[in-house]
Amino acid sequence: MSLKKNQMIVLGALFAGASIQAQTSEPHVQTAPEAASGGLEFSGYVDASYNHLSQSNAFTSGTANRVFDLKQNGLALQQIGLTVAKQPKEGFGGLVNVTIGRDADVINSYGLGLGKKNKVDLTQAFAQYATGPWTVIGGKFVTMAGAEVIKSGANPNFSRSILFGYAIPFAHTGVRATYAFDDALSVMAGVNNGWDDFRDTNGGKTLELGMTYVPSKTYSLGAQAYTGKERVDGLTNTGPEGTRNLIDLVGTFNVTEQLTFIVNYDYGTQKTAPLAGGGTGTAKWSGIAGYANYQINDQWRVSGRAEYFDDKDGYRTGVVQKWKEATLTVGYLPIKALEIRGEVRADSSNVASFADKSGTGASKTQRSYGLQAIYSF
Repeated sequence: MSLKKNQMIVLGALFAGASIQAQTSEPHVQTAPEAASGGLEFSGYVDASYNHLSQSNAFTSGTANRVFDLKQNGLALQQIGLTVAKQPKEGFGGLVNVTIGRDADVINSYGLGLGKKNKVDLTQAFAQYATGPWTVIGGKFVTMAGAEVIKSGANPNFSRSILFGYAIPFAHTGVRATYAFDDALSVMAGVNNGWDDFRDTNGGKTLELGMTYVPSKTYSLGAQAYTGKERVDGLTNTGPEGTRNLIDLVGTFNVTEQLTFIVNYDYGTQKTAPLAGGGTGTAKWSGIAGYANYQINDQWRVSGRAEYFDDKDGYRTGVVQKWKEATLTVGYLPIKALEIRGEVRADSSNVASFADKSGTGASKTQRSYGLQAIYSF
């Protein structure tokens, strides 16, 4: 496969950035807790919530303005996550991860056969081979991009970030290889069917390239880039297509054992996209999110998040807007296996993009309140 000049520039920029990604709490290839031991391991969790939105759960364009917490007012079974894994440090293994519940319909990949509204998603299912510094996986797996993940308990907040839902993909189907130079530096490369495509929607493939660098317990840096042809109308196998590029950067700074700061930046483009002003061209989106997480003691913690997202051409949200949000989450663990989270969030836009619940008006702001319980086993 040959790459066009602009694709080579995107991949080259991966190594030119001063900041690179680190995960909030675990790798994006989500594994069972003790999978590294090489034995067959089973793990899971149940995520239930109460959510209240001051406006509706959609923009005036009809696009959802929330990722998973879509309930306008009431209780929801967000996720039941089940994982079976055997991932030895040497030899063959694999992992199967199923998501059940309301969130499964959001992350369902095109062509998987499960369809929407079935409340079941085969989130990951891959075979693995590891030898020395090499690990190769093939099948369906979650994206390398972003500071947040699908698994509820691995994120510091109840609601997902704007960047998680609108700047990056959820999952890929293909092959990914990781080479660990040492305990600090790893490089990942792969080829897949594209953004959330179990079955490819066109003849082209998407390339992924990533790097993680953990020089000490204080700093964790990482980056990843994606480039490839995608259908501009989303998860469909018809309509125009164009090259989609994404650069994702995340840096983590552990100030103390209790206090951690995280910064996530995304920049994406889509060629041959419909533009708000009419016609087609290259649509662009970008955003930045900052996190401050403080572990008060073994039972209590607090997490703050602030974001800015520029949907310059309205391609990701259906509205040309500059979208901001600020979130405060308090977590309490009455027992080790159970966490209860309370959250308040304020969203705002420079235009009246948040449709009201009657569907007859819109607002520049939205407030939300959430209560979440996650039981892990």
